[in-house]
Amino acid sequence: MESFDMLISILGSTIRLSIPLILAALAGLYSERAGVFDIGLEGKMLAAAFAAACVAYLTGSAWLGLISGIAVSLVFSLIHGFASITNRGNQIVSGVALNFVAAGLTVVLGQAWFGQGGRTPQVSGEGRFSPIILPGADMMREVPFIGPLYSNVISGNNILTYMAFLAVPISWWVLYRTRFGLRLRAVGENPGAVDTAGISVTFLRYRAVLMAGLLCGIAGTYLAIAQSAAFIKDMSAGKGFIALAALIFAKWKPVPVMFACLLFGFLDALANFMQGKSIPLIGEVPVQLFQALPYILTCILLAGFIGSANPPKAGGVAYSKER
Repeated sequence: MESFDMLISILGSTIRLSIPLILAALAGLYSERAGVFDIGLEGKMLAAAFAAACVAYLTGSAWLGLISGIAVSLVFSLIHGFASITNRGNQIVSGVALNFVAAGLTVVLGQAWFGQGGRTPQVSGEGRFSPIILPGADMMREVPFIGPLYSNVISGNNILTYMAFLAVPISWWVLYRTRFGLRLRAVGENPGAVDTAGISVTFLRYRAVLMAGLLCGIAGTYLAIAQSAAFIKDMSAGKGFIALAALIFAKWKPVPVMFACLLFGFLDALANFMQGKSIPLIGEVPVQLFQALPYILTCILLAGFIGSANPPKAGGVAYSKER
């Protein structure tokens, strides 16, 4: 029974740790399906987390924090779009530049405004997204197996968690069952054919980049005022890059993206629970090894050990309209 309780705890932690990865990976999915590589997911999340924490602390409203986080992330997306779509600049360089700007600016502004070494003050009460207890959670708690799973894993999460999982089927429907999704996928494969059909490649790519900004804004807000209670320097901790690895692992498909992010979240949760514990026949394993597991898996996936994962054919290539 003790091992089952530990499993439930790990699964609950897996859900919480996977949410920013799912949102960021879906953000990259929209952008890259349209042919715009977005290395700046990390920077958008970080900037959104800082904005959300600041506004939530000053206003005491988590929803205003969410709106602010999304707004700042959208601004970063527009900058990325202006550099790589309008001016046809290098998409990788633009994304990396945004990461550097976000990492530096959040610390400088945090120190200037709050004088806490780049941190923001603690957010409490209505300034945070609180857990939601689903109907029947207390009644089912004593039911064997299913009860703890429903009460401690499915129930008790904040609204952004449920929004993240809802975004997966919505993204599938948008990409594969709507005209916008068909055009979005087409512009990532053959923008010339889309242009010939009289559809604006630039407008489509901007909309995809803005969708990425929206999702990154929610992811950053989750980090700051749902999972945590303040902004901390570099609190995204490479999650934007792990989300990109999950996106490649899932071969740019929404549902596999979710499962890939859950895998990364599980490894992260396992690392937290294995600290100081011994493994039979091996003994105590250094905690640093478990902490490195998600990043080791990222390197393995990016090295090409998952088989063929072909990105959109026009991905990373600026489109110039033929005259």
